[in-house]
Amino acid sequence: MLSVAPIGWYSWASNPYREADLATLTATQQTVFEQEAMQHLDALYRTALRMTRNPQDAEDLVQETYLRAYRFFDKFQPGTNLRAWLFKILTNSYINRYRKQVSEPRLDSLDGAEEFALYNHMDAEAAMQGGTVEAEVLDHFAEEDIKAAIEALPPQFRMAVLLADVEGFSYNQIAEITGVKKGTVMSRLFRGRRLLQRALLEQARAAGFAGGTRAS
Repeated sequence: MLSVAPIGWYSWASNPYREADLATLTATQQTVFEQEAMQHLDALYRTALRMTRNPQDAEDLVQETYLRAYRFFDKFQPGTNLRAWLFKILTNSYINRYRKQVSEPRLDSLDGAEEFALYNHMDAEAAMQGGTVEAEVLDHFAEEDIKAAIEALPPQFRMAVLLADVEGFSYNQIAEITGVKKGTVMSRLFRGRRLLQRALLEQARAAGFAGGTRAS
């Protein structure tokens, strides 16, 4: 999976909102939150940065995510996937804050119309190739090139690729995080990966590569 350098800008202990929220959790819950939830900070920031494409916006989004998570941590069910729960809050916060600013066409109807055909196509493709085409393509490119190409994807596709190929969530987990059907997740991920491949292959050809291999 892709990664970014750890960040040091955020200190939960110094958060100005924290003291006002302390009463919402028991001492044990506070300790568990700081020990377990905060270890996902870098992954959340990495995804927020790719979502927003702006460091300050990413910081604000992660801070909002942790504030919401802290306030509702008493509702979290111990033993379930804390990382997925945090990413769900992050994703919902992103959608609430940024979707209204996006002027691109809605993709929901296209998702619904294509998801079953794409589901069958992906199964057949994976069976024939014994692996994923995108993995082979991505292997030939520098991490920064891949990050830039992911950032250029339309928002819904970018989110699916980030959650699946950067953070390693399963289809079912992404469906839970984003609040859409598994088929829709697969549809968005399929198209997002193909758009990513296309962008990278265009870069490869422009740089004198063909199919990921330098032309002789």
